[in-house]
Amino acid sequence: MADTIKKNLPFLKEQVTMTIGNSSVVVKGVTVAVTLGYFLSFASSAIPYLAVTPGYVMPPNFRFWTFITHPFIEMHVWDVLIDVSVLVLCGKLLEPLWGALDMLIFFVIINTGVAIGTAFVYIAFYLVTKNEEYLFETYIYGLAGYIAGFSVAVKQAMPDHVLATSPFGKLRNTHIPLLLLFVSITLRLIGLLEGPYPFMFGFGILVSWIYLRFYQKHSNGNRGDMADNFGFSSFFPSQLQPLVSILANTVFFALVKIKVCKKPQRKYDVSSPSTITITLPGTDPLDAERRRQVALKALNERLVKAEGQSNWPSLIDEEEKSESKGKIEEKKEEVKLPIPDFKENSTEG
Repeated sequence: MADTIKKNLPFLKEQVTMTIGNSSVVVKGVTVAVTLGYFLSFASSAIPYLAVTPGYVMPPNFRFWTFITHPFIEMHVWDVLIDVSVLVLCGKLLEPLWGALDMLIFFVIINTGVAIGTAFVYIAFYLVTKNEEYLFETYIYGLAGYIAGFSVAVKQAMPDHVLATSPFGKLRNTHIPLLLLFVSITLRLIGLLEGPYPFMFGFGILVSWIYLRFYQKHSNGNRGDMADNFGFSSFFPSQLQPLVSILANTVFFALVKIKVCKKPQRKYDVSSPSTITITLPGTDPLDAERRRQVALKALNERLVKAEGQSNWPSLIDEEEKSESKGKIEEKKEEVKLPIPDFKENSTEG
């Protein structure tokens, strides 16, 4: 086993270097920051100044900078590997849709929201229990919340993409956020995860959904994504969706009433005399086309990986070949018939 790992180590190192090298500046920058944060974690005295400590973000300390530095701190090397893997996937799947700047904005909003929400939870625990460990012995750090937010963004972009098939059914992207939350809670109960992780996963799902649902700006000037398959109830099993939908709609209309959220507005295009086009916020055709292209690219890469790149052509090439083949067949059907000669030789008897 050790010999096999040692033999394949150069190949793995080359692949990792190539993958990170082809990534954007944002992915490279965050990867370097996470790596440096891992080495800084060996200095235990630096942790309270880099990770979010609920008792130190309040007066009189005001360590607000930890809301920015905390996602780059990791205590274990396997956490660093998971973080880098998610960052690379984010660069490949989401950056073509959003661009590097929007991906950076998403990163900052999710991690800051997760840190603030989790810190308030532990402050609430202290107010109930009067246990100061919740204030000064709890450290909030890492990209757990961002990983949950990334799963929500993938659910939005490719909700029906099948990841695995089992006797219990198909595992799709739309199932991943709730599954991650369930796994984090289970691992916390059996002692394999530290205390803040389930809260970070939960706030990561919530903050990312709120941002993508209501506030993310699209190329057509609209904000959010009001598609039915991205509603809050879509995170839950189909049996629970009607009940969750009622509760979520009640909260939403209450937020609209106090002007925290805006009610979605339909746009009517009556320029054409024969048809009327209704557009909902977040349903830009260009965004839908980008999602379709990303899904097509992901499917094509899976097929190439399964069958071999030399033996499996891309789907786009296949469509072009089928079109050219159809044109050739049409040309073959155009057969020239000989023109008969109507002149007959007359014979005299």
